[in-house]
Amino acid sequence: MIELAEIDTTCSSTGPYRHVNEGPATTPERVIAIPDNADGRDPFYLASRVVSDQDLDSLLRNRKRGRKDHVANFYREQNDEIRRFLAEPEKEGTAAGDKENASKGLAAAIAIKGSFVANILLSILQLYAAISSGSMSLFATMADSIFDPFSNLILNLAHKTSVKWDIEKFPSGKARMETIGNIVYACLMATVSVVLVVESLRTILSHSGEDVLTINIPSVISVGIAFAVKFALFLYCFSLRNSDSQIRMLWEDHRNDLFVNAFGILTNVGGGKLKWWIDPAGAIVISIAILASWSKTAYEQFQLLAGVSASNSYIRFLIYKALTFDERIQKIDTCRAYYSGPKLIVEVDVVMEPATPLWEAHNVSEALQVALERLSQVERAYVHVDFETDHKPEHRSQ
Repeated sequence: MIELAEIDTTCSSTGPYRHVNEGPATTPERVIAIPDNADGRDPFYLASRVVSDQDLDSLLRNRKRGRKDHVANFYREQNDEIRRFLAEPEKEGTAAGDKENASKGLAAAIAIKGSFVANILLSILQLYAAISSGSMSLFATMADSIFDPFSNLILNLAHKTSVKWDIEKFPSGKARMETIGNIVYACLMATVSVVLVVESLRTILSHSGEDVLTINIPSVISVGIAFAVKFALFLYCFSLRNSDSQIRMLWEDHRNDLFVNAFGILTNVGGGKLKWWIDPAGAIVISIAILASWSKTAYEQFQLLAGVSASNSYIRFLIYKALTFDERIQKIDTCRAYYSGPKLIVEVDVVMEPATPLWEAHNVSEALQVALERLSQVERAYVHVDFETDHKPEHRSQ
């Protein structure tokens, strides 16, 4: 069984690659035959290395119990990676791609505007529930809910700002404004959570009265309605979460609200049926959960803003696309991909023959740049042409 050789993120002239015209690559086990359905998009014959479902099942039966799942998972991930390498190019810039993008844009607009309208109505409903019941748990759910419309405004403003900019003032675009908006929202929610923890502790320390609280049935029903609406929004945004960072933030918000509302109802009823302190203690738990969740989100967004690298799997994908883009590209000297806000900046150093005319090298590299920028995760691509791989790195910072 042949394993797919890992594509290094920096490939030298001594790397494992051969040009498509030089014949099939070899391994110590056997020569990889050209599959019957091979085409120009598979010069390394990767399709022949996909492990069939029958072989995976056989592997699970024959391997020792401690290793079989790990080995099978490795081959499944390898199969997925090969299929992504060999997938058809993205359709952006074509009529089909424009239609698909328009459909995605409509779905995204429904998710964003629908969430905004629903959050306004639910914040009013939960404000009534908290005031009428006096429950700290419901105040925690109310505080989380009442900030949602404001957060939607922040995210929407950041999104609009990121797609409209003065090219003279911001030559590389303002996509990072969207990430900044996400960070502001996360910090706002974390601050509200700290305030709720302090208020709940104050309530516990200053309490003197009944052992149980009075349950306000209309308040519980109001939060139950909010839970049902949030669940519907969660399901809708779940299907679109990978298409836009703003929708992903809304999906995370709806997911967190499901826990907040369900736990708020539970602790409110517990405070009315069992012990009074269950209600403020529930508010503390809810607030700490919100604080932890949004702190994690803020950290992830800061990573994107700081320029964290793309995954090794995606860099291998970029290398394969660049290496097989044009037969005049002989090697890939360096490939880097790092975040600059919600999308990636890609830098690729390709190697061509020293005698390649300038106009020809320019046309190939510019076409590769355009192709890379059509990828949905890429914000901007830079292609550098070299004639050898023995030189030092181009940038002093390395």
